[in-house]
Amino acid sequence: MLSNDEKFVVLHIGDDIVYNPEVYAKFAKKFKIIQPSLEERQRDNFIAALKKHRWGDFHAVFRPFWNSGGEMGRWDKDLVPHLPSTCSIFASAGAGYDWADIPTLSAHGITYCNGARASSEAVADMAIWHILSVFRNLIWSAEAAKSGDVEQFKIAHKHQQDTAHNPRGQSLGIIGLGNIGYTIAQKAWNAFGMRVLYHDVVRKSPEQEEAVHAAFFPQLDAMLAEADCVVLATPFGGKKLITSECLAKFKKGSRFVNIARGTLVDEVALVEALKSGHIFAAGLDVHENEPHVNQELCKMRNVTMTCHNAGGAWETASGFERLAMENIESFSLKGEALTPVNADLVAAEKEKKSNV
Repeated sequence: MLSNDEKFVVLHIGDDIVYNPEVYAKFAKKFKIIQPSLEERQRDNFIAALKKHRWGDFHAVFRPFWNSGGEMGRWDKDLVPHLPSTCSIFASAGAGYDWADIPTLSAHGITYCNGARASSEAVADMAIWHILSVFRNLIWSAEAAKSGDVEQFKIAHKHQQDTAHNPRGQSLGIIGLGNIGYTIAQKAWNAFGMRVLYHDVVRKSPEQEEAVHAAFFPQLDAMLAEADCVVLATPFGGKKLITSECLAKFKKGSRFVNIARGTLVDEVALVEALKSGHIFAAGLDVHENEPHVNQELCKMRNVTMTCHNAGGAWETASGFERLAMENIESFSLKGEALTPVNADLVAAEKEKKSNV
């Protein structure tokens, strides 16, 4: 524990605060802030600085932006062991955390907090847009209109309706019903009356299920076989989830939307499933090899794509900043973070060490 005259030391990695200057001013009064330069954040330099104990015994890592502060690359077994033993929390922007080695952080007693709560609205809105597009085949109509070509316009105007369906009453299968997945479910049920199906490692409470009329599927394959559209809303767990074997389990003629991580999907297999008609349409905000987009998918009239912008709203960026600060403050005062990803793993590691 810190003495009364000691301050909790926070390593601020990334750019200066933009959206919450007043909140940050109060934050900086409560904690001692150290902000490494861009050069110091390059991986080799960063690890060398940690080895030399350049920033002393800091207690927290604070990354308020998803697009800066990642210059040191993946926080893995080559980096994490060099952190001071006093470091016990890493509060970051962003919903995903594939750049953070959660097992390694947990083994070193570091609680990792993400910002999914702050991005839920924006990401869910984008998911709904993609869901509408894959049911109504809107990309065909949109591209024909923007082409300025009279014949393309006439063809889409006449025939697009033959491939379009209203989402009302259709079943929406959600893989991962966390903050984002549940917000998607709320919007899909309340706005369109879609039947919500979901698969997750943790089941929601009966009250939460009832609020969105959700049906829980312990087995993913069973949900895939029933869903008219599948939305991927789960963090990257180190391996692909949507493979050729998985796609084969999808209901024939169903739709697929990904607002999670492109690395979760085998896009070659997805292309084949779309070409065969097993998957009718796809909506992709994220891509397997960003910023390079699969050229086969680009050619497909039944594929809607965006540039990993699902969380791209002012409110999201502002919320990331604020939530990261709130996580650190709550942890320093109460010993509990607001949005911990690995609290159970950290507790298990502590128990394991105490029994040695």
